[in-house]
Amino acid sequence: MPSTNSAGGPLIGAHMSIAGGVQKALERGAALNCRTIQLFTKNANQWRAKPLSEDDIKAFKKARRETGIQPAVAHDAYLINIASPEPEKLAASKAALLDEMERAEALALPYLVMHPGAHMGAGEAEGLAQIVRSLDDLHEKTRGFKVKVLMETTAGQGTNLGYRFEQIQEMIEACAEPERLGVCVDTCHIFAAGYDIREPEGYAETMDRLFRVFDVRQILCVHVNDSLKTLASRVDRHAHIGNGEIGLEAFRCLMNDPRFTRIPKILETPKGDNDEMDRENLAVLRNLMG
Repeated sequence: MPSTNSAGGPLIGAHMSIAGGVQKALERGAALNCRTIQLFTKNANQWRAKPLSEDDIKAFKKARRETGIQPAVAHDAYLINIASPEPEKLAASKAALLDEMERAEALALPYLVMHPGAHMGAGEAEGLAQIVRSLDDLHEKTRGFKVKVLMETTAGQGTNLGYRFEQIQEMIEACAEPERLGVCVDTCHIFAAGYDIREPEGYAETMDRLFRVFDVRQILCVHVNDSLKTLASRVDRHAHIGNGEIGLEAFRCLMNDPRFTRIPKILETPKGDNDEMDRENLAVLRNLMG
């Protein structure tokens, strides 16, 4: 299988299925000329999964060498909530995130993206503090791991935390080992949270603020999604690039912003049959480059 990275081009890709084995995500990404991908390392709707076998790990690393796709980024399971005020749910969430970190480390993935969590009525201050306690505990259990956990910007739906840049930075700075954390920016989520990126002026203002709040070394991934819902709706619903409420201009700005050149930009848009919609969305992004 030829290397997709050798062909150059923008560092863009899509979230790819692992049906048939974790290595299949890389093979599917290569078929779309992705230079980066995101994947779940297990079923995203289950707490646990059988451990990755040596054969799984070898097949994944072989596919990564053959495709040249780098980085491949993991995303954690949807059930996890390390801000939960409920002891049983919190314990299950921490155990599940530990499992996710171990799986990502076994596959030599550099990043594991996670939604920070929802306070479920305990209040934002307590929710933020619980996330910090959880991450510190998990870092204690994973001494020597290279994988970084990336906190994803959220839409702020329900009691979800992480809908303001400053809120995420507050959590990172409060952790005992902030260098083991980073940030994943989701374009749909920040728009739904109230950051208006539709026009060049608003895009520039938002991204200037992003790079003031975070060090450039902390911003390690971008989820490239249009939004089905309106500005400040606080509702997380992804749309195809240019077909949602954000529109094409923001993505033109993103694809031509030199600050994001070396940061992986990954689609999480609706898939369609045989990843055909990914192919179309990737073509749109490539065509937006100046």
